Amino acid sequence: MKICIFGAASAHIDNVYIEAVEALGEKLAKRGHSLVFGAGATGLMGAAARGVKRGGGYVHGVIPHFFREEQVEAIFEHCDKVTYTENMSERKRVMEDEAEAFIIAPGGIGTFEEFFEVLTLKQLGRHSKPIVIFNIENYYDDLEKFMQTVAERKFITFKCYEMYSYSADADQTLDIIENYIPDNTSWRKLKIGD
Repeated sequence: MKICIFGAASAHIDNVYIEAVEALGEKLAKRGHSLVFGAGATGLMGAAARGVKRGGGYVHGVIPHFFREEQVEAIFEHCDKVTYTENMSERKRVMEDEAEAFIIAPGGIGTFEEFFEVLTLKQLGRHSKPIVIFNIENYYDDLEKFMQTVAERKFITFKCYEMYSYSADADQTLDIIENYIPDNTSWRKLKIGD
């Protein structure tokens, strides 16, 4: 299965996150999966790719031309394939189309945007792929509470709140993806509760 990992590009985060995502990447590869990611060499993007390569897996990086031209971010040099895109929107589209599942590792605004985009697309019935938030060191606990509040106040349906999973464990994260069965809920029920 082709699994997309979204996560921080920052090289300044605590090593506990780096180690956890490297271990996840290695397990992902050893369980026969490949990685689709944003092609970065640093932060959790680099950690995921290093782990997958250490596990003997295939790595497909997707990155806009300007990242290379303007040296925005170092590109992971051991990608098996690199796809260059014209812009950030095309980068996300390629990753979304290529991936069969999504793991959301800790990250900043770019990662949040990626999570909410794949969640929105799922809500609108554009895909039925598994989405798992990899909740290292309780990073996403406040997001989980916020999403519960959003559902309780009827800004989203509770069915929408159930479209993704949380896990702090790498094996459990992969188990969720491997055992995922789409429930084929109508987008109308996800969007407006019909």
